[in-house]
Amino acid sequence: MLDFVLFAATFLLVLVGAVLYLYPASRQASGIPGMTPTDEKDGNLSDIITSGSLHEFLVNLHEKYGPVVSYWFGRHLVISLGSIDLLKQHINPNRTSDPFETMLKSLLRYQSGLGGDVGESCLRKKLYETGVAKSLQSNFPVIQKSHSLMQWGHSSASALWLWMYELSEELLAKWLSFPETQHVPLSQHMLGFAMKAVTQIAMGSRFEDDQEVIRFRRNHDAIWAEIGKGFLDGSLDRSTTRKKMYENALMELELVLKKVIKERQGRSVSRHIFIDSLLQGNQSDKQILEDTMIFSLAGSVIAAKLCTWAVYFLTTAKEVQQKLYKEMEQVLGKGPITYAKIEQLRYCRQVLCETVRTSKLTPIAARLQELEGRVDQHIIPKETLVLYALGVVLQDSSAWPLPYRFDPDRFNDETAMKNLSLLGFSGSQECPELRFAYMVATVLLSVVVRKLHLCPVEGQVIDIKYELVTSPKEEAWITVSKRN
Repeated sequence: MLDFVLFAATFLLVLVGAVLYLYPASRQASGIPGMTPTDEKDGNLSDIITSGSLHEFLVNLHEKYGPVVSYWFGRHLVISLGSIDLLKQHINPNRTSDPFETMLKSLLRYQSGLGGDVGESCLRKKLYETGVAKSLQSNFPVIQKSHSLMQWGHSSASALWLWMYELSEELLAKWLSFPETQHVPLSQHMLGFAMKAVTQIAMGSRFEDDQEVIRFRRNHDAIWAEIGKGFLDGSLDRSTTRKKMYENALMELELVLKKVIKERQGRSVSRHIFIDSLLQGNQSDKQILEDTMIFSLAGSVIAAKLCTWAVYFLTTAKEVQQKLYKEMEQVLGKGPITYAKIEQLRYCRQVLCETVRTSKLTPIAARLQELEGRVDQHIIPKETLVLYALGVVLQDSSAWPLPYRFDPDRFNDETAMKNLSLLGFSGSQECPELRFAYMVATVLLSVVVRKLHLCPVEGQVIDIKYELVTSPKEEAWITVSKRN
């Protein structure tokens, strides 16, 4: 148990990016309600593990103690905020660090970009966001591959945009080949689809080779499995075999990224990819490697899970699916989607926003309280880890009427959109990986919804697995039938 305690303490230190020594005598958490430590050394770690996940632990904690709560991770105080009003008080829109990126970099033991001055952080954030935006604009067709769109004479700058459509068309053809009674493994197909999109947009033509994508997926799965669970419960460090597999997968993926970086440095390229923007920003090779790794890992998972949940929820809400179909027909007609028409698909965006909310797509974010602060009447001590219990807030009935109902029309209300933006799921606060995922999902839906009826599998019950990104615990199955 001692090894686990030492590991857990190390995990938190890396997560917050600083050495925190809160003495065990300080047990009152500045009067903030919450749990006292179950164990002198472990804090409330056993309670988190018993709950099944950190999100489920926080749900129970907030239900019992209210919107602001405290608990102990080892010997370290953690405060969780679980309401829109409290997050409005604590979130600083001028902060340059992304809490999801910070958590992921810390878990990967990456340090570059986690510190430094404000100017450097602003530059990094701008480069990262520009990299995603430029890659999407010049690569939009990558999610498509429609011969008719090719014939319309788009420039080479939009060739990748066509490819995005091509991927969707390939998936459509695969689904059309199935008998109507056949169960389609939705999660599996969406992960493969997302990885093809991410690898080419982030790392270029090397990943036109399916074998390269397969190798990426194998390494990605090995890394993400441990990020999701092995770090938090300490099981990774207790298994020499698993730890070696994880380290080998990370090393192999980093070697591929280093090769791509070397290939692109100082060269004139016809197709702009994510790495190119980072290279243009005169960042170090280490920084470029780490930023590309984060985008590749997180972008794949967030895009895959957003697409999975969006399609699944559409199978459960026929009226929503039909309304989305009508919007697609009205805006796009018989032609393929184009970058210029994305903004016109307003109901589609509402569907995706409601998918994020209902699935609690990324249920937790974190900030380090660098200076002593206040939320309501509560004092937050300096160097305290503050969690944003986004999964709790997204199901709060005071902010979202009928919170467990999948209802995209709720985002006709400007207040609902402002709340989602505040939480980082829309607008200027959304992370670049989510912005990419929205685009990928929009292109996918523009293809499959216009050609197919998406149907549920009778009797299927979907349980949710809560990690950094939520997903179905087991495979999500659907059936499809061709529209007349």
